Amino acid sequence: MTDIEKGSISYSVDDNIGTIEFHHPKGNSLPGALLRELAETIENAGKNDGNNVIVIRSKGEGAFCAGASFDELLAIDNFVDGKKFFMGFAHVLNAMRTCPKLIVVRVQGKTVGGGIGIASAADYCIAHRNASIKLSELALGIGPFVVGPAVSRKLGTAAFSSLALDARNWYTSDWAHSKGLFNKVVDTTEELDEAVQQLASDLASSNPEAMKEMKEILWQSTGHWNSTLEQRAEISGRLVLSEFTRNFIREFKKK
Repeated sequence: MTDIEKGSISYSVDDNIGTIEFHHPKGNSLPGALLRELAETIENAGKNDGNNVIVIRSKGEGAFCAGASFDELLAIDNFVDGKKFFMGFAHVLNAMRTCPKLIVVRVQGKTVGGGIGIASAADYCIAHRNASIKLSELALGIGPFVVGPAVSRKLGTAAFSSLALDARNWYTSDWAHSKGLFNKVVDTTEELDEAVQQLASDLASSNPEAMKEMKEILWQSTGHWNSTLEQRAEISGRLVLSEFTRNFIREFKKK
């Protein structure tokens, strides 16, 4: 497998703005190795005094994130590996939660599963009008257990329930905006880049100490997430081994 097929994570700093970009040729999906690298990159960016704010984005103009890698899910054949895979998403969410820097997430296209988790864990999320969302995990026979705390915290229980149970249908960016997942929705890629750059620049020139205090306030009452997300990863790690899930993925890959 080539490096391009494995996907990539890049990190750069410019004008006190740290930008993390992830990429995978299959709809910017997130296999386990990429999840681990993304979490580590977020943690390192949070320690870097060269940036005052962090922007997370994915590469290209297509999907923002297709969620879990179906190929990797199908290859899981034991509980230990199943839990390890879903802990990858847990580590990313916890890295975003505990990062002392404010995080802006740029969403340019369709967003599924774990991608919604990343958008939910943003301190501010700006999206393109075409950025529809879907929590498809229940249709797979798993359920959005790991991303659930982040999504529920951002949207509320009722909206999370709508996404989680209506797992086969897409919800529009306007719906996501109305429920608080997206803080701002714009019509063009140019407007998206301008909005992200403007907010990131404003934050980069703000008082770092004040922003750190603000981050702690925004994420208060989430100190239990380390253990909670691990428990959720165990549920998903067990369910991914079910015949229901394995049959669903096999049939989906035939389409």
